[in-house]
Amino acid sequence: MVTQKKVVVSTYTNGILDPGEPMLGPVKDGGIIEANTMPGCWGPMISPHLRGGHEVTQPVYVEKAEPGDAVAIRIRDVHVTSIATASGVDRMVSEYFLGDPYVAKKCPECGTMRPETIVKGIGQEAIRCANCGTKLTPFQFEHGYTAVFDKAGKIGITVDKKTAERIAKDARSYAKLSESCKQHPILLFAPHDIAGTVSRMRPFMGQLGTTPAIRMPDSHNADDFGVFLIGAPHEYAITAEQLEHRTDGHMDIDAARKGAIVVAPVKVPGAGIYMGDMHALQGDGEIAGHTMDVAGIITLQVNVIKGRSLEGPVLFPLLEDLPYLARPFSGAEKKRAQSLAKKWGMTRLEKAAPISVVGTGADLNKATENGLQRAAKLLDMSVPEVKNRATIMGAIEIGRLPGVVQVTFLAPVSKLQSAGLLPFAREQYGTA
Repeated sequence: MVTQKKVVVSTYTNGILDPGEPMLGPVKDGGIIEANTMPGCWGPMISPHLRGGHEVTQPVYVEKAEPGDAVAIRIRDVHVTSIATASGVDRMVSEYFLGDPYVAKKCPECGTMRPETIVKGIGQEAIRCANCGTKLTPFQFEHGYTAVFDKAGKIGITVDKKTAERIAKDARSYAKLSESCKQHPILLFAPHDIAGTVSRMRPFMGQLGTTPAIRMPDSHNADDFGVFLIGAPHEYAITAEQLEHRTDGHMDIDAARKGAIVVAPVKVPGAGIYMGDMHALQGDGEIAGHTMDVAGIITLQVNVIKGRSLEGPVLFPLLEDLPYLARPFSGAEKKRAQSLAKKWGMTRLEKAAPISVVGTGADLNKATENGLQRAAKLLDMSVPEVKNRATIMGAIEIGRLPGVVQVTFLAPVSKLQSAGLLPFAREQYGTA
């Protein structure tokens, strides 16, 4: 196929990332990917035929990208198109799934796995098995809301019962789902436990990365969700060793927004860039389990970094998204530090720049340990040194519970240069 300078994506997976499936493209090294992404989480969660927790874009092949490389993904734009969404804290209903409600939904009446479904009315019993008509609700709201957004993409508010039900009757239109999107819009459920609250929008990508080296559900491409595949009672079961082939594209890190740079591992030929699960906003930790999932347009620029092997993603967030202690020093601060060094007989102070290494694990402790080990390996440091640096010149930030973190700190410029990552720090922060 002819390499393209720009690839426009409007097709989606059925919830499974499979390196054996065809990719779009190839896109030129340095080229642009533009995608119309569909909501993640709740919509796919109530759509039994989908085989993962999201409906992400069909992966794109990047020219020259080979296993053992990395790919720099510059997020040029993230624009919400949904007029409304619904979300909240979920409750799983065990009779409607086999081992994993995201991956293996079943009809409790006819026993069909991942049956096609139809919609009858609105509310939490609206989704029915197409074979026997039984309601299919593997997930229900324990506490939920419906929200609408202003045209400027700045503010969202939660609505009352009457408005939620009006929106539910034209749910697909308000969600802005494309014709090729196969999920049921969660707006059908019309949750309304909170009304009249106001939130600031700051959209970002919950899923953004590269295709794992083994077939796995998209929502499980991170160690915290991935552990549920180990020894699972369905066809997507894997071993603990196979889970190492993940790429941690399911980050739910709110720093993955317009202006940020994500450096992702390449574990299959062509990298397989995919994205989805756009969030209109989210507090650190996504403590409710879900946030405001929306449809939207994202524009990326991709560049291959030859020979830069990575175990998981590395971020260079916007300056304002860095923890206070991890921000580059101003000229005045550097002058003050040099004066202090001179007073104590010091002749040299290190030059440092920010880096944020993603770690994932079954819980936050394991995710933090994973992130520390990745950072130490990447920058040729000991784990104790990374711990010290993250404590006195950085932070451990929570992307998602139960187990996605950012190990963010100021790293020596010499170490970033050796790792081949200094150009990204300079691009983002203008540091030496």
